[in-house]
Amino acid sequence: MRDLPWPARVYLVAVIGAAAALMARSVIVSGTLVAPEDLDVLLVLALLFLVCESMPTLLNVEQFAVSVSFSAALAAVVLIGPEGAALVGLTAVLSVRPGLPLIKRLFNGAQFAICGYAAGRVYEGLGGQVGVPQVNAFDDLIGPYAAATAVFVPLNIALTLTIVGLATRVRATEVPMRGMAQFLLSYLGYGTFGLLVAGLWATVQSISAVLVLLPLFVARWAFGQYHAQQRSYDATIAALCQAVETKDYYTRGHCTRVSLASSMIAQEIGMGPERVRAIRYAGMLHDVGKLGVPTKVLQKDGPLTEEEFAAIQLHPMRGLEIVRGIGFLDEAYAGIMHHHERHDGTGYPMGLAGDEIPEFAKVIAVADAFDSMTSDRSYRGARPVGEALAELRKTAGTHFDPVMVTAFIRALEREPWQPPRKVEAPPPDETPIKDHDDPTMPIQVVTGQ
Repeated sequence: MRDLPWPARVYLVAVIGAAAALMARSVIVSGTLVAPEDLDVLLVLALLFLVCESMPTLLNVEQFAVSVSFSAALAAVVLIGPEGAALVGLTAVLSVRPGLPLIKRLFNGAQFAICGYAAGRVYEGLGGQVGVPQVNAFDDLIGPYAAATAVFVPLNIALTLTIVGLATRVRATEVPMRGMAQFLLSYLGYGTFGLLVAGLWATVQSISAVLVLLPLFVARWAFGQYHAQQRSYDATIAALCQAVETKDYYTRGHCTRVSLASSMIAQEIGMGPERVRAIRYAGMLHDVGKLGVPTKVLQKDGPLTEEEFAAIQLHPMRGLEIVRGIGFLDEAYAGIMHHHERHDGTGYPMGLAGDEIPEFAKVIAVADAFDSMTSDRSYRGARPVGEALAELRKTAGTHFDPVMVTAFIRALEREPWQPPRKVEAPPPDETPIKDHDDPTMPIQVVTGQ
């Protein structure tokens, strides 16, 4: 806790205090949290919650995991009421997830308790009956239960994103959680397992929790498979990028930065999560075609012959040939193939102009040039961000699409660019080169050789 900023500490204490206050109030008002006859239900649901909470699935967001344990807390809303749901949620404190510190377990337990209590109050307020449902009255539970789920899930996400935002000193809206709407909808869908537990309890009682464990773990497995697939995609892309950057000392890290800048532009112009992911891959791989260009040409310090310049111009097509068999790239192909086209039609490899240029290529062209200008090169130091943006503005409409330039400038106003660290002189056996991505340093081509 000492490492947390003070706003995060205050928020953490407030959430834990609020959960404790809810419990204390219930004891004072009712004399107990759960009726003795409901203890067996509480025990089964708490165990179900703990099992799921102890084995979450990691997402493609650093140090972020999800579980479907909340289904047990929602089942408790129906079977044992708000206080019982709060107690089931509080079980998160006992999670045996490896590497999870006590302070995080305390926060998780507190926020789950608050969510369960709030959902239970909404359920009761809308006429939902607490207790084992009767078969002929089950339909009456669906509306109140849906409302309880609609309170529990967003409140759970809001409480979690707030502590993440305070702890990392970024606004909650900037937490890197792509596809939040899809994530929210999927969580709402998994909430129906709680209603299933409550419905089955009327016939098979505690066995219902065991029956529901199977689909819950199938859901967890599906989350894990998706995450593993994304990791394999990222590893494939990273390996190709590393192969490209071994040819050029001064552009190491360039692919990653172009990917980041491309994602910023894509989000600014309203691309959906899947397209943002595809353009991130395209940014990483935009120069993969350099693998097909002779190293002596890439590292030549001086004017190029016409044949050598032609080899440079072919690298987008070479890139497409290299990655054509990677099915998950989707639209990324167009970005790799056409990122050196110019808005006025004087680019390469096909001389496309204006609306003929694919949207991915327009985005990457801006990101590529910006990073080239703001990075160290053998023939000059990194330019300031303001100077690079001035160059983008000046060439918008000729070299670059004006819409993409404007979108990138807006994105940088919200999230300032962090230029790469200064590049030290390369080892003697690595010859520095000029960069064909820099629009302010055109390559010299010698004719007649």
